[in-house]
Amino acid sequence: MADAPVVAVRGEAYREVSPELAEFTVTATARDRDRETTLTRLAERAAAVRVLLDSAGPAIDRRETGQLRVWPETKRSGERVVAYHGSVGTTVTVTDFTALGELMLRLADQDQVEVAGPWWSLRPDSPAYRDARHAAIADALARAREYAEALGARVTALLELSDTGTGAQPMMARAAFGKGAGGPADAAPELELDPRPQPVQAAVEARFTISEPVLG
Repeated sequence: MADAPVVAVRGEAYREVSPELAEFTVTATARDRDRETTLTRLAERAAAVRVLLDSAGPAIDRRETGQLRVWPETKRSGERVVAYHGSVGTTVTVTDFTALGELMLRLADQDQVEVAGPWWSLRPDSPAYRDARHAAIADALARAREYAEALGARVTALLELSDTGTGAQPMMARAAFGKGAGGPADAAPELELDPRPQPVQAAVEARFTISEPVLG
């Protein structure tokens, strides 16, 4: 009915769910007075990183090479080159968290390699988002029924439903460490990583028609 009473409500849902992905970065670096030597060392260290990542097998969901940089170091007083620097980074996404700590430590044990992360997150198509949306709709309907009951009425039809947002913010637990060239071969430190729960929220706005209220 066009003139039926209407109740407008907002439905919300909030969940904390276990992460599905862990992302970290590994960066190999090199420095030498000779440019060719710098490039050779950088290529060797990057290759060593690739070998270790290959050995992780299916534990790695995705890996992407980032920025490759090679630049000269000059004296402040002029343009005379005193050394060459190089770096290449790789972003690694892991799904098997039981292998994550060991993998990061093995990478960090390489010469002139830095490891940073992990960043915990959900997959873009995670069922957690759908569950939150369903819960938000159920919350909106429950609120509408509560208001209707308070008026001695009942919900009769849905007029409008709009999604006001679903989201999760990636959470980070940062551990940055590396091994420099020429230093003592220290035993690899133990590293325990506890996956951080990911907040997922959804909200909807809905308008329902209700039966004629019983007032008085």
